[in-house]
Amino acid sequence: MILSTVARATRRLAATSCRRRSAVTLNIGKATLYSSLAQDYHASRLKDIRNIGIIAHVDAGKTTTTERMLFYSGVTSRVGDVDSGNTVTDFLELERERGITIQSAAITFPWPRKEHCPPGTSPTTVNLIDTPGHQDFRFEVDRCLPILDGAVCIIDSVKGVEAHTERVWGSAHEFRIPRLVYCNKLDREGASFRKSVLEIGSRLKGWPLVCQIPWWENDEFVGVIDIIDSVGYRYSDKKTIKYEKEELMRKLSSSNADLVQEVGVARQHLIEGLAEFDDVIMEEFLAENTDIPSTMIKEALRRAIQSGDGRAIPVFAGSSFRHIGVEPLMDAIASYLPNPSERPDVNVRISGASHKLSNALQGDSKQAGAKQIASISSVFKVFEHPKEGIISFVRVYHGTLARSAATFNTNIAISESPMGILQISADKTHDVPELSVGQIGALRGLKKARTGDTLITTTNSKAPHAALRTLQVRPPEIPPPVAFLQVEPYGNVAAHQLQVALENASRQDPSLRWSRDPKTEQFTVQGMGKLHLDVSLHNMRQKHKIDAEFGPIEVDYKECLMVAAQPQRIVFDRPVASKAGKVTCTVTLEPLEAHHRETLQESCIERDGNMFHIVIPDELAANLDLDEAHQQLLNGAIAGLARGPRRAAPLHGCLATVELGACESPTGGHFSSAARTAVQGSLRSAFDKGQVGVVEPIMLVHIMCPEQAAGTVQHDISAGAGGQVLEVNDRSAGSGGAGGAGGTGGEDDTPLIDVSRIYAPPDPYDSVTSLRGKRSAARMVEIVAKVPYKEMLDYDDHLRSKTSGRHSMTMTFDSFARVVGHREKGL
Repeated sequence: MILSTVARATRRLAATSCRRRSAVTLNIGKATLYSSLAQDYHASRLKDIRNIGIIAHVDAGKTTTTERMLFYSGVTSRVGDVDSGNTVTDFLELERERGITIQSAAITFPWPRKEHCPPGTSPTTVNLIDTPGHQDFRFEVDRCLPILDGAVCIIDSVKGVEAHTERVWGSAHEFRIPRLVYCNKLDREGASFRKSVLEIGSRLKGWPLVCQIPWWENDEFVGVIDIIDSVGYRYSDKKTIKYEKEELMRKLSSSNADLVQEVGVARQHLIEGLAEFDDVIMEEFLAENTDIPSTMIKEALRRAIQSGDGRAIPVFAGSSFRHIGVEPLMDAIASYLPNPSERPDVNVRISGASHKLSNALQGDSKQAGAKQIASISSVFKVFEHPKEGIISFVRVYHGTLARSAATFNTNIAISESPMGILQISADKTHDVPELSVGQIGALRGLKKARTGDTLITTTNSKAPHAALRTLQVRPPEIPPPVAFLQVEPYGNVAAHQLQVALENASRQDPSLRWSRDPKTEQFTVQGMGKLHLDVSLHNMRQKHKIDAEFGPIEVDYKECLMVAAQPQRIVFDRPVASKAGKVTCTVTLEPLEAHHRETLQESCIERDGNMFHIVIPDELAANLDLDEAHQQLLNGAIAGLARGPRRAAPLHGCLATVELGACESPTGGHFSSAARTAVQGSLRSAFDKGQVGVVEPIMLVHIMCPEQAAGTVQHDISAGAGGQVLEVNDRSAGSGGAGGAGGTGGEDDTPLIDVSRIYAPPDPYDSVTSLRGKRSAARMVEIVAKVPYKEMLDYDDHLRSKTSGRHSMTMTFDSFARVVGHREKGL
């Protein structure tokens, strides 16, 4: 939305609006441009910063929209295109090859352009994160969400709100991130702005506030109309033409008379909708003020989305590929999304307890340490830059992070000094002297920092006060892996190369796990899905040229106990590291039930889907280092469950109770060896009695396909793939978008939206009938099912033959379930 009447508004709003509309080619040399951008970024005031992300389903147009934003802001002098493979944000070779985004690229650009700002005002600095849309990279999205202050959700107007969009929207809802929605691809055949708006209400469970309507001529999409200011933006010959109110009405009268009335209707509906969320607008509405100023509506919109509860959803229109609507969207980002100072204080965890950051630094016991804290920042991404090597993206939450300061990593309790701070625009970098609160940058030269770590710097360059050494800013939660493969390196050199490559890869992406079998020297790599592992291994092969045999990608089966095993008592009295000692312990293994989680939550530790209950009797506690004994017994029990007796797969859904018995001068190694030996003995005994089963990952699958193919697909899922169809929803444009499968991940008490009350402008083919008859999109159906992951590995290719390629499929991990019957024999 373009704020053209902001001459009557505050200076702050004025800073986000004034500029000339033209797609100019930069004459400035790139080196000069980037150094000036870096200086401007360093000087940015907190109120002029926007940390925003673009979230969407795969192929909704995130990267194309980002490329247009870079072009209009002057960061690039040419327009990148996903189909041509020359984009700035998808700078990995594999991203360009597949046409999808894999890594979250962080980009900084100013808006509006400096030369278009009024005297005395400065541009807004936008830090934009272009995130992946593919479900295998959902962890990448969820990890970046907490550092955002606002988000733009892009919807493909042909397909409407898709399943992955709902899930990512739910994650943004969890972190209370203010959001806008941009309906993209309105120039495509079958695009429906009306259907998209109705689905925003029914599936994202918020009230759509339509701020722009598409400008149609016959059934061609030519521009957008901002209904707040009643101005139009039309794109032709690679430049945007702006029409003020009177000129716009004259133009519409001659080309599409219905739109003249629709502009007034849309504005009235926007005011009515806003009145539900804003008291100022409500007073004007009740006073029957027919001419509410644009500035008042814009300020109300900003207030309505500020809390991030997702109840009010501003909706914008456009087609990024054809450049329509991108500049108004950039204005909306600067005008409506909050700056870092307007967001609530961040939550931190200290020794397992949750606090607000400001409270944690002002508490009595931490007061002494708090005075020495120079900065607190969170690492939200680590990756290998083509020119700079491994860099760590950080966001600063407190104080100022200086380039020479030694950072203390609270996750692994070590200190490291960065070799510089970079401002990043995808594959281009520039040094900055420091980062202040709310700013995003990258640290060069950290060798141990991993994604999700928290870094603290102090005024005296020493480790922080003991009370603050466990402080963590929103540590990441990593879902279980569902696929794996075996890698066998040829020789010691290849094995070392592979280990280094895997260590770096797991630093960058903690959802990628790996282990090395000391006997066979085989590596096992586990990931979130087929594409996730494909991409990770492709990067390793390209960068490191590892001489190894890579096995096929397989389903990550796990083992489980079907009944409780007999208690296993063991006496371990062998020397460990040439030190004699003796430890007795008893292990009881049983299947993990729901009631265990409720009754044992406080005293148990949960790891990889298993729970561990360590019991040390009081009479033994006096002569032991309790913390070490507890930790080593836990380590031994975890190691014992890491390899089952049936398929050498990890155990899942198991409660292990380890009770310590008599000890004689034990070391840490004796404790862990005793626990591991007892656990493995108990598992072997259960296996001999046929009490060990196999579980497999079950995926929640959303398939969108034409109605005529739906019957075949449902039969295929239930009969061929052994799945269970949960629901079938009509997702065609005429259905009103009801259905809402999958939910948004928000609270269960979110009120349902009455779709019949939502305002959405009519699509041109609702009323236009040509000689060919009324144009209508094919009826689409959404099938929601639970299916074993084994059957879904290559199911996308299988579906293509049944739907003639006119389908989309997303899936996420749902749960583990026992493998039984003929499928168990097949293993």
